[in-house]
Amino acid sequence: MATAFVDLVRIRIKSGRGGDGRVSFHREKYIAAGGPDGGDGGKGGDVVFVVDDNMSTLMDFRMKRKYIAPDGEPGGTKKSFGKSGQDIIIKVPRGTLIKDAESGLLIHDMSGDEPFVAARGGKGGWGNTHFATPTRQAPRFAKPGLEGQEMYLTLELKLIADVGLVGFPNVGKSTLLSVCSAARPKIANYHFTTLSPNLGVVYVDEGASFVMADIPGIIEGAAEGAGLGHDFLRHINRCRLLVHIIDVSGSEGRDPVEDFEAINAELSGYSVDLADRPQIVVANKVDILEEGSDNLERLRERAEEEGCLFTSISAASTQGVKELIHLVYNELQKLPPVAVYETEYFPEEPELADERDIQLEVIDGVYTVTGAWIDKIVASVNFDEYESRMYFERVLRKAGVFDMLEEAGVREKDPVNVGGVEFEYVY
Repeated sequence: MATAFVDLVRIRIKSGRGGDGRVSFHREKYIAAGGPDGGDGGKGGDVVFVVDDNMSTLMDFRMKRKYIAPDGEPGGTKKSFGKSGQDIIIKVPRGTLIKDAESGLLIHDMSGDEPFVAARGGKGGWGNTHFATPTRQAPRFAKPGLEGQEMYLTLELKLIADVGLVGFPNVGKSTLLSVCSAARPKIANYHFTTLSPNLGVVYVDEGASFVMADIPGIIEGAAEGAGLGHDFLRHINRCRLLVHIIDVSGSEGRDPVEDFEAINAELSGYSVDLADRPQIVVANKVDILEEGSDNLERLRERAEEEGCLFTSISAASTQGVKELIHLVYNELQKLPPVAVYETEYFPEEPELADERDIQLEVIDGVYTVTGAWIDKIVASVNFDEYESRMYFERVLRKAGVFDMLEEAGVREKDPVNVGGVEFEYVY
């Protein structure tokens, strides 16, 4: 049974809450007033996306739309840490775009091999051990764990292919892909044989190859949602080069020049960038071209007027296919690599906190900044990314945290702890 092709889904993710810090005191025979020994809570589990090259569709997300990572465990006695919540791993096909469902802005492009943490688990709360000072030797309070992050995401699959085959239905795109590569798309003599994109690797020579995608047939009005083409035009966006297949045989009573112009109009209607994408126009089915027909020459002239490279083939008999493969490969060497989309989504800067929401203490020589507002900021920052760290510094400076530290006498390289994140102070 064939698997449905799904390339657009909406899901909900939530990372785990951090475990609460523990309030406890050391109790041991013959040792009185052992002091606080409450441990810190464990970190909540992250929600992590990874690329799985065995997946070619988002079909799995039709069955499951909610992904919630486990919470961290509370801290224990004897200063023992609570166990961290296990990360939840979400596998997606290569080329999946992760977008914020509300704004539609791109969060991450899953085109590489690096895992992406979409929602970080909340940090575990401090046990009462952290709050002991010379004047407060038996603190009977601890810090709760931070909440995890919850988001609604849109996953959109955009195939990663060097070359996209475009054209009207039944012009020979699937046949060409089948003779160029090991792909075996369904082929029959009726419109819309191809109901989902097919990918194939075309080997040119030792160490030389490219990926070709057969996009389902586009018809007039596709850019406005007609036919199947609109659903799959997004998959051409990444292609570096378009190979426009046109039937010049006249077997179906179509005019090749009109088809050429109609498809290009649909590409322009969908995306201005697509209209400017390099294109090779391929006249197909020349082996059954009607005698005396001028279709081939008229199409050649029109394609060259538009600045397109032109060649002719018969995909069914493989006539001219080898030459086309080398032409495509040579053109690809002149073009930049497949596009990886830049992140567009960044968390909004929160409203500035009231001074009462931020507390500053010096605990064992460490300038410690705490408060509910601080916790919220820390939970939204990915400290592994430079831009996120700069965002963290900018928000703290704007809220007056740096001024508070300097008024308290902080000096260069003094240890500073902000919401559980420790660093050296730098002017």
